[in-house]
Amino acid sequence: MTTLNADTTPSLAASSTASTGLDPTPDVATLRSIATRVRWLSTAIVDAANRGRPNVSGVKAGGHQASCASMVDIMVALWFDALRREDRVSVKPHASPVLHAVNYLLGDLDPKYLPTLRELGGLQSYPSRLKDPDTVDFSTGSVGIGATAALWAALAHRYTAAHFGDTPPAGRFVSLLGDAELDEGAIWEAVADPQVACLGELLWVVDLNRQSLDRVVPDIQIERLQGMFAAAGWQVVTLKWGRAISELFARPGGAQLQQRLETMPNEEYQRMLRAPGCEVADRLLAGQDGPALSELVGSLTADELAAIVRDLGGHDLALLTQTFADVDEHRPTVVFAYTIKGRGLPIEGHPNNNSALLTAEQMSQLAGASGTSLDDPWRTFAAGSREADLCLERAQALRREPTPTCRDLDIPTSLGREHRTAGSTQAALGRLLADLVRDAPGMADRMVTCSPDVASSTNLGGWINKTGVWSATQRRDWFADDGQRVLRWSEVERGRHIELGIAEVNLVSLLGELGTTWSRWGQRLIPVATIYDPFVSRALEPWSYGIYAGGQSILVGTPSGVTLAPEGGAHQSITTPSIGLEQPNCVAWEPAFAQDLEWTFLEAARHVGVPGGTSAYFRLSTRPIDPALANLPDDPDLRERRRRHAIAGGYRLSSHPAGADQVTLVGVGAIMPEVIEAAQRLADQGVCAGIVVLTSPDLVFRSFQQRGHVSGGHSGDILGTLFPAHAPAPLVTVHDGHPHTLAFLAGARGDRIRCLGVSEFGQSSGLADAYRLHGLDAASIVDAALGLTGH
Repeated sequence: MTTLNADTTPSLAASSTASTGLDPTPDVATLRSIATRVRWLSTAIVDAANRGRPNVSGVKAGGHQASCASMVDIMVALWFDALRREDRVSVKPHASPVLHAVNYLLGDLDPKYLPTLRELGGLQSYPSRLKDPDTVDFSTGSVGIGATAALWAALAHRYTAAHFGDTPPAGRFVSLLGDAELDEGAIWEAVADPQVACLGELLWVVDLNRQSLDRVVPDIQIERLQGMFAAAGWQVVTLKWGRAISELFARPGGAQLQQRLETMPNEEYQRMLRAPGCEVADRLLAGQDGPALSELVGSLTADELAAIVRDLGGHDLALLTQTFADVDEHRPTVVFAYTIKGRGLPIEGHPNNNSALLTAEQMSQLAGASGTSLDDPWRTFAAGSREADLCLERAQALRREPTPTCRDLDIPTSLGREHRTAGSTQAALGRLLADLVRDAPGMADRMVTCSPDVASSTNLGGWINKTGVWSATQRRDWFADDGQRVLRWSEVERGRHIELGIAEVNLVSLLGELGTTWSRWGQRLIPVATIYDPFVSRALEPWSYGIYAGGQSILVGTPSGVTLAPEGGAHQSITTPSIGLEQPNCVAWEPAFAQDLEWTFLEAARHVGVPGGTSAYFRLSTRPIDPALANLPDDPDLRERRRRHAIAGGYRLSSHPAGADQVTLVGVGAIMPEVIEAAQRLADQGVCAGIVVLTSPDLVFRSFQQRGHVSGGHSGDILGTLFPAHAPAPLVTVHDGHPHTLAFLAGARGDRIRCLGVSEFGQSSGLADAYRLHGLDAASIVDAALGLTGH
């Protein structure tokens, strides 16, 4: 671990802290001038959103002027000196106005957007890769998730570069995050992953302003944080003090001054920042003995002393630029940069400044100090000035080439496998992936699978044996000569499976970044992750956030529901169907039969990694089902008709027309054998029951929302096909999930409905007992149907 201050920086006479009255070097002086303007612009962006436009709703626009101010110097050192065009940066959520201010000075943002923060069609509240009008590398806003995105993007780039020789090069992957963000578990799950220690292109900069949303953090615990990163193999650099105060530490009494500042509680330090300059000396000397300290403090004016206690490493531009230039690129690096929240603003250091906004008078004073005015808040630098020249120079240096266009990819509609023996959809997925290597090699080349230590138990073994496990570094296979080994776990740079530890958040975060390679580097991937379905909820937020940020992928949850009955309530998932149905930019599937899985999976893959594409969620089962129950037509035209209905959301299994239904049984996934058995029992009692198989309640609901009007989407008018308006009938829906999932079908034609499903925690049992316990067995279905028909 390294702490940089006076030992590695120029003397006091070359200090970059202009407020000390010392002359900065020309280059640093230019950076300081730009930082002053960036601080003003970011503050004015938030001000314009709150005081600059009418508020008819009474809901404030909000913003974080103090959180922006603490990041300004760090970001100026990066964008105006350290970054290269190949670098990618994740910016902490509350610093989005700083990013927009920087982009504006670099000519990457039209000035018309500067007053539009948090306005429809304007600048987003937090950096958004897809919704902001300027360059944003990573969407942030979900604390901890955006910070780790750069890490997973680095891994995704390494994967594409290892497999495709025409992948554009990448530089550093930088994350700028607040110290309070380190409380998030997602951070440490990512840092601790074994593959991360070799990613020398990673650079994290922690804005250590020692304030969170509601308080001054009472204990920095910097040693603990440093140790945790170091234990994971990271280089740890700490920028605690700037150059000016570091030189004072070397003078007589300096050691006592350093000890005094470094041992005082955070709250006391923050309070000292709020005190008038004339009180700083007394506060520093309170309870201290020794003439050397008193003499040193007394040698400085009140203004010099007030400036010197603010001279932190995260605000020393020369120290920052030197640090970024000297980073060891052979291992990941974290820089802890000490800063002041609200640096340079009237709300500097205030314990409740997180959402505080400057008044009109304060804004006017800040404008004057920043060399601008409220009448012309978006003023840029005069042409020919050092600042304007540097902005032009850096704009050119950072300008990126357009992303290459992805090559066309041939994805078949079917692989032609004959599904003749009983099997589960989970096993069918494993066979399908293995078949791709032979039957669709072009698609297989672009397929990458991931799992959190459950590859073998989710049937990825055949795929892994054929394609290998990818590793950022080649590893020796010590079991290569073991003849009894079934799963060949060869970790090679050309492998197509990525195995992570048991950390579902890592899994879906990586999945999201693998799903953006088509738009970042012109390399289309079809990322597929398998996860135990009960743990989908645990991974929901980062998975959803990855989709929001533009990641397209396929998430497979298996096994699902209470069908894996012996596992009991601990491994039961009953809300996941609703999760899939309600997730934007994602299609949820739950096929019952192997052939349905093949069709729907290939259809889902077609929409991954393309402009306007979507992600997919598959809910699969370990229950073997006889494929003969699907009554698949032999006629090619009828089989193709079945396929089109299956990929639209469902199909009718009954041989009689819908108009003959006295009741319609609607089933999803693994429960279909009970639905089919119930229909036969009803027929034996003289009740004609139709059978509808839903492969995607999600797409059927979309069709319901469209009210039967074809809109060019996935589903079209599948609702009208399955439930024709001219043939109303009572409905019994059956699902190994919460019964509410299919309740919307009652509104299709106004039919009476009974929804069967799981709404209680389960317990270990046999399958028949589990279905009977939750009312999913054939007898329960028959009873519900007879109740609706009045028999």
